[in-house]
Amino acid sequence: MKRGIILSTGLIAGVLILLSSCNNLQKKPVEVKSSEVWSIEKANQWGNLQSWLRGSDFIPSTAINQLEMWQSETFDPGTIDRELRWADEIGMNCMRVYLHHLAWEIDREGFKKRMNDYLDIAEKHGIKTIFVFFDDCWNPTYKAGKQPDPKPGVHNSGWVRDPGDILFSDPEIINVLQEYVKDILTTFKDDNRVAIWDMYNEPGNSGYGNKSMPLLIKAFG
Repeated sequence: MKRGIILSTGLIAGVLILLSSCNNLQKKPVEVKSSEVWSIEKANQWGNLQSWLRGSDFIPSTAINQLEMWQSETFDPGTIDRELRWADEIGMNCMRVYLHHLAWEIDREGFKKRMNDYLDIAEKHGIKTIFVFFDDCWNPTYKAGKQPDPKPGVHNSGWVRDPGDILFSDPEIINVLQEYVKDILTTFKDDNRVAIWDMYNEPGNSGYGNKSMPLLIKAFG
């Protein structure tokens, strides 16, 4: 019970994501060709058909970072189910969830299955999902397998960037990232459990500055 109170309090204390749109199963979405870039008017038209999105970033309490959340050996549907139920009980209807290309690279089909499992759990609790592809925050390097233990009192002590410093040391990684994004978007492009695709969190953070601009442009492309 104490653990549940702690997590619920943490969710409430987290800054609520106030976005202008969220997919709604009861409302017909605006149809658009995949290659079309929406005008401001069309985006507003779509947004006006949606419900109010309220929630926070989410990662289960048993995972220190995205890799621990999504790797097969540490994916924890029981904890996800319990903690999304808590989120639902305090009125949240959407969660922002970070992905990581390395978890996909080492187990592509398993990764997508676990994404689907997560979406099943979230839908059961009436929660939509915002998936995040890339992130320039916190630790610049990472590896698959056992993730570091938390450092008490250190915020996000084990969180990792994606792709991080490898973007600047391995020219071939851009091809992997392109295949990754296209595979995930193709697989889930018609999935109405996904509210929004967040292509890049805080590009240029961690001192990267404009070094992140080429990947940001390619991500949207």
